[in-house]
Amino acid sequence: MNPALPKEVKTRSRRPSAHAATVRDVAKAAGVSVATVSRVLNGKSTVAEALRLKVESVSLQMRYTPHAAARALATQRSVTIGAVIPTLEEVNFSIGVNALQQRLNTAGYTLLLANSNYDATEELRQVRALLSHGVAGMMLVGARHSDEVYQLLAAKGVPFVNTWVLDDEHPSVGFDNQAIGAALANYLLDLGHREFGVIAQQSPQSDRAAKRVAGIRAALQARGLKRPREQLISESHKIVDGQLAFAALMESPRRPTAVICGTDTLAFGAMVQAQAMGMSVPGDVSITGINDVEFAAHISPPLTTVRLMADVVGTRAAEYLLARIEGRAVANATNIPFTLVVRASTAAPGRRGLKKPGV
Repeated sequence: MNPALPKEVKTRSRRPSAHAATVRDVAKAAGVSVATVSRVLNGKSTVAEALRLKVESVSLQMRYTPHAAARALATQRSVTIGAVIPTLEEVNFSIGVNALQQRLNTAGYTLLLANSNYDATEELRQVRALLSHGVAGMMLVGARHSDEVYQLLAAKGVPFVNTWVLDDEHPSVGFDNQAIGAALANYLLDLGHREFGVIAQQSPQSDRAAKRVAGIRAALQARGLKRPREQLISESHKIVDGQLAFAALMESPRRPTAVICGTDTLAFGAMVQAQAMGMSVPGDVSITGINDVEFAAHISPPLTTVRLMADVVGTRAAEYLLARIEGRAVANATNIPFTLVVRASTAAPGRRGLKKPGV
């Protein structure tokens, strides 16, 4: 007989059970009824403070996790909110989503996040998927969504909010994007610039970029100037895209003395390319961005940009959805202010760089 066998059997018998704790287990351990546990975990205020703390402590020790579907049934409401953003690569979207989630968490909601990759078909698929999970509300980015998206949300009666834009037709929390473009252009015009280049995203899903470019064009037209030379990027907006677009702009017989970029990342790429081409920033060309991400103040030269308060967008979007879900009155549109942050990447135009060498 193998003497190790009885020990092995005893060891196995002493292992903790893989059985997940249930609400009944928590009730038994806390010495209360199942109904009391349910009231505590669903945030009911009818439970005495000492009893609430005891139930919460026991449930934490037992690692009890309420089943979302069961909780929704018990409270007669969904406990999830959906959000669809166009990309996970843009830091400001991440900041906004983080603020959205934090505010929703304080109200007892869980965030379900999806990424559309700037694709209308993918966005529709993700909206359908989130609705199939019974979300109580939804955050979208921009206002350019397919008719099917709006129809699905209306058919389900799910409140939603468009973000990063101001939308006359639908609930929105965001910025006056045309004013952002105009503010950058007018600042550079006041410095004396007359030759402009623009590097921005061109996507049917990015109405934010389109509005900003429209603001730049309008500001130049108001001063009697022609449209800027534009490099519109359809696929992405990475550093290398800024480099390639800047190089293309500088192929013009009359080089721009000011280049407005749709993001700080594109602006950084433009600055890298300018230096590679032996151009001084801002001596030969002024470069601006949008977003004011963390690196903008620390690159050389520090970047002139527009500060967009992404965290405020996320928080206000959450508050709008919570108000709608709870039946409270709330403004249909929230205009988040932006700030022009002037740093050393911009200056009055110099004599160098007005013309392409050899022209």
